Amino acid sequence: MLIPIRHEGMHARRWPIITFTLIAVNVLCFLFTYTTLQNEAPQLGQLKAHILLMAATHPELTLQPQAQQLVDDFKKRQPAVWAQAQNQNRDVEDSFDAQMRMQDDESKLQEQLNSLTEQYVQLISSSVIDKYAFVPAHPTALSYLTANFMHGGWLHLIGNMWFLWLAGFVLEDAWGRPLFSVFYLIAGAAALQMHAWTNAGSMVPTIGASGAVAALMGAFLVRFPKMKIEMLWLLGFFRSYRFKAPAYALLPLWLLMEVFYGALFGSSSSVAHWAHVGGFVFGALAALAIQHSGLEQKANKGIEEELTLTSDTEIQEASDLIDQKQFEPAISRLLAYVQAHPKSVDAHMLLVHAYRGTNDQPACISTLEKLCAIHAAAGEHELVWKTYEDFMAAGGKDLPVNVWLDVCRAAEKMQFFDRAVSEYETLSQVHASERQAIPALLSAGRICMKQLNQPQRALQFFEAAEKSPVPHLDWEQSIAAGIKEARAALPKAAAASASGLR
Repeated sequence: MLIPIRHEGMHARRWPIITFTLIAVNVLCFLFTYTTLQNEAPQLGQLKAHILLMAATHPELTLQPQAQQLVDDFKKRQPAVWAQAQNQNRDVEDSFDAQMRMQDDESKLQEQLNSLTEQYVQLISSSVIDKYAFVPAHPTALSYLTANFMHGGWLHLIGNMWFLWLAGFVLEDAWGRPLFSVFYLIAGAAALQMHAWTNAGSMVPTIGASGAVAALMGAFLVRFPKMKIEMLWLLGFFRSYRFKAPAYALLPLWLLMEVFYGALFGSSSSVAHWAHVGGFVFGALAALAIQHSGLEQKANKGIEEELTLTSDTEIQEASDLIDQKQFEPAISRLLAYVQAHPKSVDAHMLLVHAYRGTNDQPACISTLEKLCAIHAAAGEHELVWKTYEDFMAAGGKDLPVNVWLDVCRAAEKMQFFDRAVSEYETLSQVHASERQAIPALLSAGRICMKQLNQPQRALQFFEAAEKSPVPHLDWEQSIAAGIKEARAALPKAAAASASGLR
């Protein structure tokens, strides 16, 4: 099983209020309807089964319109099961089926069928499913909206909400709240319409946010095609494997799987595969339209103006307080601001100045550590390295392993190869029990091989990775390849060194 864990864009300029609201509405709708749905489903299922059994066993009986529609839909979706139900030699399904088979009076059978049909009509007329779920045979305007907020079980809900969170909040940040809200609601309706086209006349109700979420995935692919998504591959109860791949590699594969399952199982599947396909395609096309229409640019301009107007005032006030040596009030304001804007570079830089003014070294070091992480997330390698040097100068020693790994990569990007190797090595020693120690050792070995021409040192790093107590099954091939390459380069390096001595 493949499960997306996170992606590289796990940050936003503002709180994703609309995404939070959509998730909250879905959860509330589920809590309010779950018990009712669980109670309705067995009754409705039993009535449907008995009507279908009577219609299959006694084709001479007259079906009322509602029952006829139910039978026609079932015959279309489950022809093999219908043929089996018509077999007079089939096994008895339940006591009702046994009693019906023993009844020879056609008038009593007709009366019983009419009674079942009446109960069926009464139940669906008051049913939550019939009112709010999407039924392709008779869709209502309301169901195009409400069906997207109903779910049949906890796993159904959790799966959809997790995907909604991963794709939703970054799209909300890119497009703005009004545009994102309209897109989501229209996308859900479009996915349901696709389901209706591919299941014309079906009486099976459809619920769930998966069509709208599939549209978010399509839009995510168009808007962030190169963004890497971290996946968890569950190989069993106790084995798993993590890897990263760009959106353009993962999401089209998911779409192809949905097309395959939709074509293979058609309307017989309990999953609305074609609704997923329709939602995904709609989302991708809508994202292209939003990009080329200028709507995204207008939304971004409004967001930036709003953020700049708010930020400038509060940041300027804090800066003025620092200039007046009023460090404590400045720190108080900046901490409140950072709580609302955790990615603000200006606020963190001012905090560093304020903490230096109060000689609060631990707080200064902690803030520089956060600044390193902010610059790393933004891909600003020079600022990452400069902030790290400030961190060390202030007395900082050990960074969190992920931030430290970003610092090492920044040094490598800036071609500070000796320093990068030193940092990778120190990281692997300080965090020897952490999983990140393995890529740190491999990176150090790679730099020694490719950039510094030091195969002996590279071999030491690769062998250290091989001997590491940290589980590294997914790195074994890279480690083995590094050891092989380093050992092969040793004779040449020794010969070159001997030649130089002469």
